[in-house]
Amino acid sequence: MIPRLASATLQRLAKGFPVVALTGPRQSGKTTLARQLFSDRPYVSLENPEEREFAEQDPRRFLARFPDGAILDEVQRCPSLFSWLQGLVDERRRMGDFVLTGSAQFDLMAGISQTLAGRVGRVELLPLSGAELGRARAPTRLDDMLLKGAYPALYDRELSPADWFANYVATYVERDVRQLIAVRDLGQFQRFIRMCAARSGQLLNLSALGADCGISSNTAREWISVLETSYLVTRLLPHHRNFGKRLVKTPKLYFLDVGLMAWLLGIRDAQTLETHPARGALFETWVVTELIKQRFNAGTASDLYFWRDSQGHEVDIVFETPEGLQAIEVKSGSTLASDWADGPRQWQGFAQRDQTPLRTPGLVFGGTGRYERQGCEVLGWREFAGIA
Repeated sequence: MIPRLASATLQRLAKGFPVVALTGPRQSGKTTLARQLFSDRPYVSLENPEEREFAEQDPRRFLARFPDGAILDEVQRCPSLFSWLQGLVDERRRMGDFVLTGSAQFDLMAGISQTLAGRVGRVELLPLSGAELGRARAPTRLDDMLLKGAYPALYDRELSPADWFANYVATYVERDVRQLIAVRDLGQFQRFIRMCAARSGQLLNLSALGADCGISSNTAREWISVLETSYLVTRLLPHHRNFGKRLVKTPKLYFLDVGLMAWLLGIRDAQTLETHPARGALFETWVVTELIKQRFNAGTASDLYFWRDSQGHEVDIVFETPEGLQAIEVKSGSTLASDWADGPRQWQGFAQRDQTPLRTPGLVFGGTGRYERQGCEVLGWREFAGIA
């Protein structure tokens, strides 16, 4: 098993909460991590029809089997268990009593917020980060990293990304979608997912997306929510400070695994990727997901934004730090260009006039090295991800 950075966060939360919830996309390593960290607990998967039927028909006896706690996998499949868990953990008052895992964010969080509020410590586990892969496992070339993505199965088995992603979409994405919404035309939904992949890193225009897929904007909104619920995509909101300029208010869409995005775009080899028009968007998506993984592994919210005003000034990523606002510009090229720092410098000028505390802007690019240039801290992709 590849060591996961979220381990320390899970163990810390298990000391202070009676229930620990581990959520994330299918095949991100949730079950493996839970069973490794809590190996003394019995494990039950509620994907198992017999176990699920038992839990639904007689939840009291189902939970009575676990006097010392348990790992309950895919617990959102049996939402009636949450109220019974509440009574049990309140009675036992034991920290780290139950470990819950789930891959449907909305269903699991609805159960937690309604019946287990204040009793659950939650960690969101995405596929492997660059730091978790490390130098020994991470691809040496950027294009290989963008093609392969970060799902653990691709790093501990002899699998090609093309074979694995085809199976992943067919067995997990389509099944989960059928459980969450009534899709009459699965082919239309598959087309919708591919159109979303083509828009990763762009402003999310639901009307245009729906029109391109032959659905209404309301249906597009619903289907985007389903992809978010399944941890396939996320939205970045525009940063709220306008620095005297009128802000763009539309969020940006990002896939949460760059390899899946590349597969959905029909990119199957590094030669195609090298000249593909979506290469920049793939790299930006990878940088955003690396930052989200760092935050999720530490048990904090992503809290990432972008900044763009009505005049076209833009910075790819903005987030708050104790020392002030941090801006990051992302460029996929391997050779630093003199105009790459223009966006962060313009943003910095606007923010300084507003007397906003700032950190030195960052610039992540597809080359190598770590140095300062033109008022920016420049990081190559490996240095940024902690692989170098």
